[in-house]
Amino acid sequence: MEQTIQLKSNEHRLELFGSADEHLRIIRARCGVVISARDNEIIIKGETQDVDKAVVVFDLMQKYIVKFGKLNANDVVGLISKVEVSIEPDDRFAISVYSPKKSIKAFTRGQRRYIEAMLNHDLTFCTGPAGTGKTYLAVAIAVSMLKKKQIRKIVLARPAVEAGEKLGFLPGDLQAKVNPYLRPLFDSLEDMMEFSQMHKLADMDIIEVIPLAFMRGRTLNEACIICDEAQNTSPTQMLMFLTRMGRGSKMIITGDITQVDLERGAKSGMLDAMETLAGTKGISLIGLDDTDIVRHNLVQNIVVAYEAKKKKAIVSSQ
Repeated sequence: MEQTIQLKSNEHRLELFGSADEHLRIIRARCGVVISARDNEIIIKGETQDVDKAVVVFDLMQKYIVKFGKLNANDVVGLISKVEVSIEPDDRFAISVYSPKKSIKAFTRGQRRYIEAMLNHDLTFCTGPAGTGKTYLAVAIAVSMLKKKQIRKIVLARPAVEAGEKLGFLPGDLQAKVNPYLRPLFDSLEDMMEFSQMHKLADMDIIEVIPLAFMRGRTLNEACIICDEAQNTSPTQMLMFLTRMGRGSKMIITGDITQVDLERGAKSGMLDAMETLAGTKGISLIGLDDTDIVRHNLVQNIVVAYEAKKKKAIVSSQ
């Protein structure tokens, strides 16, 4: 497909294209299209869906320049993300949970790939920055499977280093000590079922939210097992977790590999597992990025700004 866009104002051509056509390169890479420019026209070629997306992006860019008088690379990335986030919901990717008024849907193409991977594979690794829905969608899949009686149990685990030696120094009983580290998992569950129902299922041991260390020695059959913040596991911990998988179970491992809190020089168990298992049949590796962030718009801008700062520091040190 090919479409031609007429520039609304030739005087804003430099701001629109960016220095050395930087903005055009970003759109080519993100939208997967071929772009050429002549006089006051932009010609876009590619698959229909990709061309349509690029056309909308250029329209938003021109309106942005008129409103603010300038446009930088981060602004372009943000506008592309807005277009990607606003994809039409597809019921094929809707996840049914216990809440009668709610079904969980993908808001970005990356989230669609993630949902599809979890449905079609027994083991899925998902990496991505904060706000991309890594944990939330994994919990939604687990809750949906429980509702449909495809599994008998949900186990949600987090590798709190403090669940070992350091936890002993905190006040309170075990539950009080681990709750701060497991709270995000409870938050996701509470959004998908009534509070009383969640606690009833927890009391019946159908839902477990536990520190990763407490999984040692267990075999979990007919369960959906999720390891959150997995970038903070050691290779030994990750191997222990992976080998808990029993018959009829599904395992989902999520983490942000740019936020490893292990001691300097220690290798992330998640990275080690992904490298070791890459290409293994039945395993899916999904990578989400800042275009999949669906929290407040500022979260996306924050992630992009920090990534730019990190790249600048790397260049300066070379």
